[in-house]
Amino acid sequence: MTNGWIKAIGMMSGTSLDGVDAALIETDGIEVRRTGHSVFVAYDVALRERMRACFGNRAATNSEQVVADDLTDVHINAVNMLLEKSGVVAAEIGVIGFHGQTVFHEPASGITRQIGTPYMLAEKTGIPVVADFRLADVAAGGEGAPLAPVYHAALMKSAGVEMPVAVLNIGGVSNVTWIGPDDALLAFDCGPGNARLDDWMLRHTGTPVDMNGATASSGQADPMVEVKFLEDPYFDRVPPKSLDREDMAATIDGLVAEAKLSMADGAATLANCTVAAIVAGVNHLPAAPKGWFVCGGGRHNQYVMAKLQERLGVSVQSVDVLDWDGDAVEAECFGYLAVRHLRDLPLSFPGTTGVAEPCCGGRLYQTKKAA
Repeated sequence: MTNGWIKAIGMMSGTSLDGVDAALIETDGIEVRRTGHSVFVAYDVALRERMRACFGNRAATNSEQVVADDLTDVHINAVNMLLEKSGVVAAEIGVIGFHGQTVFHEPASGITRQIGTPYMLAEKTGIPVVADFRLADVAAGGEGAPLAPVYHAALMKSAGVEMPVAVLNIGGVSNVTWIGPDDALLAFDCGPGNARLDDWMLRHTGTPVDMNGATASSGQADPMVEVKFLEDPYFDRVPPKSLDREDMAATIDGLVAEAKLSMADGAATLANCTVAAIVAGVNHLPAAPKGWFVCGGGRHNQYVMAKLQERLGVSVQSVDVLDWDGDAVEAECFGYLAVRHLRDLPLSFPGTTGVAEPCCGGRLYQTKKAA
């Protein structure tokens, strides 16, 4: 493929299990032009629960492919909505970056699994698809996550902020990208993000989110739960390092159950554990960030954002202040990574996933239609 700018659609279905984000960008694989066009398609409750049932499966089950196809249908719908919203036709799109839904992640065993049906997405949209972004990195001994740092760094180049800075993504799991002078990068998963709090709210209210952190704000956190939570050896591990959505779940859920907390106190405690995991990660950064910029659904939780500001002691702001779309950054990222795949540029690096040398990744699924 010739050098030059490519219109790409990036798609992300995160561990928060809320739905699919799709975003349109233009990139040459190095620089980025954000178009401002994005859509979100929520999962219906039944599909969300069927996907949840796939979590923890080390190998594919017979029922999983049906879930993968239904998940892909939601992505197809999102592509069509995005094209209609942006006024761009499918023929103008060079590639779709399709992350799929992570259902199992254990890089120490050489396993990372994302479900979805890339060739079906390519066929139904008529657009080439790059998927399987994490496999090559894990096969080469890397953590396979996080993959967004190279995109965070590309966006931050034109942001005009003083380095070092941290870009914090709070999804189901939280991860941080530390960007230093001279393009130095370090990244890792901090700990549970929204996942534990979302699951707590779902159990107690039937709605899988604490809107704006209102429930946590009305409760009292149990400090002993946080102290015991921070005893997990993961926090002392030197990064790069990564987590599965269900890692630490049994421990933290057990601690909260043992404490016999009310709904509000449980929400406050789980939110504080999210914050504590992020603050603990500062010990692993080469230098303290001069500011933190937060993307992902967790930045809408005002309780979490206020606690981060209080405990980090420096500016903590939504990435939206940089004119980024904090809900679409992860989706945009996979459009960017898809073009990097086409250009044979690396997706992951020693400082982001622990891979021995910069690693290309992804797999191209072409449409089978005649030209």
